[in-house]
Amino acid sequence: MSQLVEIRDLKVSAKTDAGRTVEIIKGVSFDIAPGEIVALIGESGSGKTTIALTLMGHCRPGCRISGGSVRVDGQDMVTLTERERAEVRGTKVAYVPQSAAAAFNPSATIMDQVIEVTRIHGLMPPEQARTLAVELFRALSLPNPDSIGERYPHQVSGGQLQRLSAAMALIGSPKVVIFDEPTTALDVTTQIEVLRAFKAVMRKGGIAGVYVSHDLAVVAQIADRIVVLRGGEVQESGSTDQILHRAGHPYTRQLLAAFEPVPRSPEEAARVTDLRPLLEVDKLVAGYGPIQADGLPLVRALKSVSLSVQRGRNLGIIGESGCGKSTLARAIAGILPRRGGNIIFDGRELSPDARQRSREELRTLQIVFQSADTALNPAKSVEDLLGRPLTFYHGLKGKARDQRVDQLLDMVHLPKTVRHRRATELSGGQKQRVNFARALAADPKLILCDEITSALDTVVAAAIIELLKELQRELGLSYLFISHDLSVVEAICDEILVMYAGEKIEQLTPATVGSPDNHPYSRLLFSSTPKLDPTWLDSLEQDPELVRAYCRR
Repeated sequence: MSQLVEIRDLKVSAKTDAGRTVEIIKGVSFDIAPGEIVALIGESGSGKTTIALTLMGHCRPGCRISGGSVRVDGQDMVTLTERERAEVRGTKVAYVPQSAAAAFNPSATIMDQVIEVTRIHGLMPPEQARTLAVELFRALSLPNPDSIGERYPHQVSGGQLQRLSAAMALIGSPKVVIFDEPTTALDVTTQIEVLRAFKAVMRKGGIAGVYVSHDLAVVAQIADRIVVLRGGEVQESGSTDQILHRAGHPYTRQLLAAFEPVPRSPEEAARVTDLRPLLEVDKLVAGYGPIQADGLPLVRALKSVSLSVQRGRNLGIIGESGCGKSTLARAIAGILPRRGGNIIFDGRELSPDARQRSREELRTLQIVFQSADTALNPAKSVEDLLGRPLTFYHGLKGKARDQRVDQLLDMVHLPKTVRHRRATELSGGQKQRVNFARALAADPKLILCDEITSALDTVVAAAIIELLKELQRELGLSYLFISHDLSVVEAICDEILVMYAGEKIEQLTPATVGSPDNHPYSRLLFSSTPKLDPTWLDSLEQDPELVRAYCRR
């Protein structure tokens, strides 16, 4: 069978700030048959998106295709002129971005943007394009397919917008579609619907696809073949079943092992002898917007939430976007002053506002934010970032401070040489280690971890989790660990609190997750977490009533 896509010895070069030219894609070759979906997986910087974009003859600023060929339906995208590439884009090859919100123009209706490709290429009259768009909306399981196109992008949910971006890609009847991490930013229950819609439309139309992801479980549901990348080179390729169950390369096996982190052993939890509560939260209320007549904010993100964390133990907070997880962390830290309830920490009630808390209270309760990129000052060196809390909380200066900076870097397994670098010169995993080292500089008793692994690749995230466990054993820390990733929470937490719409649904132990006795929403949430099984999505059966009641798609 002739191949629809043939990539041979592809090389992509990039120019550094210093003017040097480095090869970032190093002789990559693979084929895609008509109707076949091939997944590109690997950690950040492995070249997944760079390779996928070459199917459109496109490179990011500062990069260029320096060798090889990329043939799509017989045309070499490398040798075509820019005008010829423009004719191919949208008609033979189309692109679905990771962030649909950034891809849509907020000032134009959805319908006008979806049918724009047909106007640019003169594919069909506007009325015919609108009719086709509605058919695609229906095929992608979008609500109100006849009228959703009249809305603006901000008037639909994230999951709906992601499916609408797929409609935009499919309306030109392309032969191959590039999906660039299209479900990464979605909640698990929403992700299920989007994956099902993508898979159904691609199968029905016999459309080939390139699916870029670092999530093996998602890839397992949609890909026919998998290409494993690292450092711009192919490590291994094969059928989905072969890669998942008979992986040959050590790096592939490392990716598979990292997908299921090692749970915290009962022996570790049993070492804790002081079972007094370290943190007690009672009927916490917090939110945003103007204060109303009842003294509560207009938007109540937390509605009477109660919890406790014992010394040396960890509590996981899990739930979908918008359920109040991060608001809970901010309210406990005093960044967002609570409007009701009490917070008792280490036997003392904390003031609602962090600015009213003592230096000692601030020191013993630290928070590590989700995005190290925004949490770390890009103008400061690592030495300055770690040195400031050492001076603020402990009065350390000069040589004593320098020695403690070295100790902190050693604790988070970073070389001492990074102390002079700025955050922009570090990888994502290194930034998050510095972020955590800054919290450790205060010598805290409890650390609030707000989605600290969500922006990291699977292998890097697994290493961070193991680091947290090691530090807990050595320092006797407690964690309140917030995440939407159940496997990560199960790996480190002694108990799990499930949240929905600002309320505490229930509290469980990892051993009871998936029990028939769980709350209906918990069962829906846990059942929506993809498994490393290619048959999982097709065989998944969920209660339609539960989906209607709890899914904000």
